[in-house]
Amino acid sequence: MKFRIPYTLANLESLKRKSSLFNIFKGSANTGKKSSLQGYLDNANIKLTPQEYLSICLRTFIFTFIIMDILAATFLVIVKNSHPFLISAGVAFLFSAFAFFSQVNYPRLYQSRRIKNIEKNLVSSLQDMLVQLNSGIPIFNILVNISSSDYGELSEEFKKAVRKINAGLPQVEVLEQLGEGNSSIFFKRTLWQLSNGMRAGSDISIVIQESIKTLNEEQVIQIQNYGNKLNPLIMFYMLISVIMPALSLTFLIIIASMLGLEGSLINLLFIGIFVAVVIMQVMFLGMIKSIRPSLI
Repeated sequence: MKFRIPYTLANLESLKRKSSLFNIFKGSANTGKKSSLQGYLDNANIKLTPQEYLSICLRTFIFTFIIMDILAATFLVIVKNSHPFLISAGVAFLFSAFAFFSQVNYPRLYQSRRIKNIEKNLVSSLQDMLVQLNSGIPIFNILVNISSSDYGELSEEFKKAVRKINAGLPQVEVLEQLGEGNSSIFFKRTLWQLSNGMRAGSDISIVIQESIKTLNEEQVIQIQNYGNKLNPLIMFYMLISVIMPALSLTFLIIIASMLGLEGSLINLLFIGIFVAVVIMQVMFLGMIKSIRPSLI
């Protein structure tokens, strides 16, 4: 999963170079405290400081504001609006502010997606490791096989471990470092158990079996919590997306026949209800996806 800042087309180095004039956050560079944004960028392996990233966001804000202001003002002048420049400035500010805050929050969203991708493949990768280990394959070869398999971000994490081991670092230290540099609690806990088992000389197959058992129990808990969250959400979905639109259409037909509303107005109201229902459907799909457990 490649890191690409929303509403940009160039690569990070190009954006960094173009945004150097907008770096007004230099005063906060030496605060001595690691910001949350710095943590998100480090976990995503992005070679940018928080100040450089915020300058990219500020550059996007300014350019989006200028472009949207010109487009909106041109349109309002064509339709002969009485206050074209004031309204266009407001519309441009809304669009540019949305783009700015989307970019500022994207590293956190990217890290959340990476964690979910890692944890989704964690149980299956451990089962794969257990099968290979019982077949007599050494740990290092297993790590190489997992890194070249189709386990998404989990394979990318193990590629880092393989490169460090090839560079001469001990396997135990590499696994510990990999766990410390990752934000996934379950992945960190699994690597911690593996590294401790290797240090103690334990049977690694037993360690992996216990890790799989623990994760399976956690899966059951997450599924139960997911079901508890879905029940009220489904009721709310039925009320907002099914019952209310049906009642609205019924009342609209009755009121339109009683008041003799114009056909164009009725069509506009129907279109408005349809658009509202579509937006609510998309919102509910996003909510269901966002609360989906990470281990399944």
